[in-house]
Amino acid sequence: MTGTEPTARRELRPPAGYRLAASVRALTFSPYDPCARVAAGTFWWATRTPDGPATLALRPSGATLLAEGYGPGADRVVQRADAIAGLRDDVSGFAALAANHPVVARLAAQHRGLRMPSTGQVFRQLLRAVFEQKVTGKEAYRAYAATVRHFAEAAPGPMQPLLLPPDPAAVAAAGYWVFHPFGVEQRRAETLRRAAAVADRLERCADSAEATRRLTAIAGIGAWTAAEVVRIAYGDPDAVSVGDFHVPNTVAWALAGEPRGDDARMLALLEPFRGHRGRVCVLLAAGGVQAPKYGPRMPIRSFARF
Repeated sequence: MTGTEPTARRELRPPAGYRLAASVRALTFSPYDPCARVAAGTFWWATRTPDGPATLALRPSGATLLAEGYGPGADRVVQRADAIAGLRDDVSGFAALAANHPVVARLAAQHRGLRMPSTGQVFRQLLRAVFEQKVTGKEAYRAYAATVRHFAEAAPGPMQPLLLPPDPAAVAAAGYWVFHPFGVEQRRAETLRRAAAVADRLERCADSAEATRRLTAIAGIGAWTAAEVVRIAYGDPDAVSVGDFHVPNTVAWALAGEPRGDDARMLALLEPFRGHRGRVCVLLAAGGVQAPKYGPRMPIRSFARF
């Protein structure tokens, strides 16, 4: 599927100062993500839709953002292109909240062009989140990339090689041992297979609250994984990744000058930003804020409970 001409096109008008690369970075696992990448200023994003596979290209063009779609699902992804680009992100009311803390106010001003994307796709993000449970980022990416390449299916459009995310039905049908060579133990493999088996129901969730309930009802998926999913699938600005090893320390350091914090302390410090608690965490990450490191050098891990 390598047609070079888009079959759907739409012009979007982002707000002044909007930054495409910063906004869509959350949709890529790394610069080498086989399903999404930024090349020559254009963001390419391969996906599956109810109408079939599609690739979305988002390209700045003067004061506009040009959205082009390729493949059978082109119309659908172009229709949602503004959300995928983060242009449906509602930041109203956040400036007043941010003004209550100098660090948050500074980061909000520095990264005012950053918007939170909303893909409307649950399983695609869940694939990544499950692989990130309790391992290093490098190990998680290796598992993700190897899985995508194992189920390799070329995405439509001229950007090649670009692969589609795995079909949930194929993941559900695969034995857990299929994932062992990718560094995925049985627990995470079975979690992924269980989620893949109910992917259709997950995709029909009306909002992040319903998605969180359905996700956490699946064995092996807890608050951390659900938050990682709904923050991207629904653009939920309040989703906080409770259970992360680093985020509580980052929040405690940035907001209270405390080098260490637990989940309870993190949530207490974020409470004044309710409605945008996840956005504050996104800004801290975008600003490179890190708590001081003590003791022996350790590999960076998410250490999410699940």
